[in-house]
Amino acid sequence: MEIHESAEDYLETILILKHRLGEVRSIDIVNEMHFSKPSVSVAMKKLRENGYIKMNKDGYIHLTDLGHKVASNVYERHTLLTKFFTMLGVSEEVASADACKIEHDLSEETFIKIKEHTLARISELS
Repeated sequence: MEIHESAEDYLETILILKHRLGEVRSIDIVNEMHFSKPSVSVAMKKLRENGYIKMNKDGYIHLTDLGHKVASNVYERHTLLTKFFTMLGVSEEVASADACKIEHDLSEETFIKIKEHTLARISELS
């Protein structure tokens, strides 16, 4: 199933918030992403219908195995690309923003090569 960039961003945000807060509610996503409550509500409904999240009776959001897989993949791309760009001398803020722009569209082949290069450089510097 093809997943859209916006859905990947929501899933990544849920993963990050889960680590930061322990529990995630829609309002946490609203505050983190600066989207409207109705927009987040619609997105959560779609993610739930497509099997990426579950919501319990108290409104807490949990990633399914599928949702966690997608979120982890996007988060890995984001963090590694940010690290790669900062190693090139780009500021952390710009590196993170640029990583967010390309994390969804970068081919797997290119990502693997960037990952190999970045990890090799980190090992050299250690």
